[in-house]
Amino acid sequence: MAGAALIAAGTAFHLTASAAEEPKIIPAPAQDEQAGSGTETAVFAGGCFWGVQGVFQHVKGVVSATSGYAGGAKGTAQYETVSSGSTGHAESVQVVFDPKTVSYGHLLQIYFSVAHDPTQLNRQGPDRGTQYRSAVFPVNDEQAKVAKAYIGQLNQARVYDAAIVTKIEPGKAFYPAEAYHQNFLQENPTYPYIVINDLPKVENLRKIFPADYRADAVLVAKAGN
Repeated sequence: MAGAALIAAGTAFHLTASAAEEPKIIPAPAQDEQAGSGTETAVFAGGCFWGVQGVFQHVKGVVSATSGYAGGAKGTAQYETVSSGSTGHAESVQVVFDPKTVSYGHLLQIYFSVAHDPTQLNRQGPDRGTQYRSAVFPVNDEQAKVAKAYIGQLNQARVYDAAIVTKIEPGKAFYPAEAYHQNFLQENPTYPYIVINDLPKVENLRKIFPADYRADAVLVAKAGN
């Protein structure tokens, strides 16, 4: 997303078919979390949080998807500081979901398939730096086991042309990002960065996971709205 600030917000152009990366159709996880009662929380990092948030906001069973930071200290969880790449934070999305509708393992499948490319080390699309790394921040031991097993399953099946570099980072707190980052894809659908990098992800979700896609995104409530 560092490159997004360099693109004039008023520039208008349309995405061509060759501009978007092809998603991967991958098998479901062989091991999944046991669904409990009530909602659960998952945290994923996969490059700029605008697109990752936008994808999960369109998934049935997701109650909320909030952009933020995970991996570093509370005191450095601000956009300008995180953008330096020196904080340990990754741009992340906290997903609150109903496990009776969508499982943690299925969220991982969507994450690895259409939300980002898990073979890119410390980068995603045009963005470079550890703040754009691929990482899963499990909130409990069971999530950590499911994520580790699924990465092993996908690597063994050689689904990708390169090894998955996604890190599993337990015990890390999540800090919400600034209000102007929330619902960015929904509020700025013609912003060039969104058009090129993120709208294709939502379209791939609709095509590859039609049973999970919902047209009306679940949005983050912001002060004053």
